[in-house]
Amino acid sequence: MDKTDNTQEKLEKKYASFLPFVPETVVVGNGEFPVHPLPLSVLDKATFVVCCDGGTNALVASGRVPDLIVGDGDSLSEENRSRFQSLLYVNPDQETNDQTKAVSWLAARGIRRLALLAATGKREDHTLGNISLLLEYQRMGLEVVLLTDYGYFLPAEGNRGFAGFPGQQVSVFNFGATCLKSRGLRYPIYDFTAWWQGTLNEVTGASFSISAEGAYLVYGTYEPR
Repeated sequence: MDKTDNTQEKLEKKYASFLPFVPETVVVGNGEFPVHPLPLSVLDKATFVVCCDGGTNALVASGRVPDLIVGDGDSLSEENRSRFQSLLYVNPDQETNDQTKAVSWLAARGIRRLALLAATGKREDHTLGNISLLLEYQRMGLEVVLLTDYGYFLPAEGNRGFAGFPGQQVSVFNFGATCLKSRGLRYPIYDFTAWWQGTLNEVTGASFSISAEGAYLVYGTYEPR
């Protein structure tokens, strides 16, 4: 193994240590395609890759190919539409977005552990919409994590432990939970109602935990401050 391979292996072990589960499938959105080693490693190790419509264009440009394309086809390039016609599952439903169409397709087939990539960036309204949908996927009984180039978003509820590292930056977004308490964070959390009130916290050790009655969303960085 050369030095480059060894460095990559160390990176993968470091970042994989705080991923809560091994994803069965990766869903690639039409946001900013990742460049960070962690989401790219998860993508390359996935056994099945679903693209949300135009997300196919960036995936193919990176030298990779999808196993399935889900959406209404409105942002898929003509070249890729022709090339991957047999992989295209057209869902014209305008009452939901392409990310949820892909997640629902997978859930209907018994796939429960998902990683979402390229779900943020570009249009801010799409970013907020995709992040907020994580709680809906949790209510569907799925384990899901959204990976960006800077960190991860993880929906949770009730009492939950999280792997971390000293100096890791963490934010907690409350979605109606009560009795919020934490261990292992520099600033104790409480029953805040505004999203900004749970931001910019910090892990003090190798892990942290949150107890609550209800649902919340955790964001953690890959690197310390």
